[in-house]
Amino acid sequence: MTYKTFWKEEGFSLTEILVVIVIIGILVLLAMPQFTSVITRAKTTEARTMLKHLHTLQRAYYYENDRYSENLAEIGFEQVELVTEDGEARYRIDIVKADGNGFLGRATAVVDFDKDGTFNVWEVDQSGKIRQVTAD
Repeated sequence: MTYKTFWKEEGFSLTEILVVIVIIGILVLLAMPQFTSVITRAKTTEARTMLKHLHTLQRAYYYENDRYSENLAEIGFEQVELVTEDGEARYRIDIVKADGNGFLGRATAVVDFDKDGTFNVWEVDQSGKIRQVTAD
């Protein structure tokens, strides 16, 4: 009578599995700084898009009234609810100044993206130039 063993020596040892997990962990640590910069760029795209929209609405208002408006509702801009209010927007849009000659719109982050205490701020003027005032 022959005795059959049910245990075959196939598969990976515990040491091999641990080595693979350590290598994967190192690769993740190396990739994280690049990944966070991509996320930050995506979040700043929101500010630039909202400011382009604000500029378009202000120009349309200017063509009809020969002046720029200080009121977001007057030009038809609707602020999306902020993430601090269980919404989706990461930037608060404001019109800093407006008159017959020009306007200045500002997008201020309501979330500190990299947790350094500095909030991202972007601005747009009547020429449509969007610039970053404070980098996060």
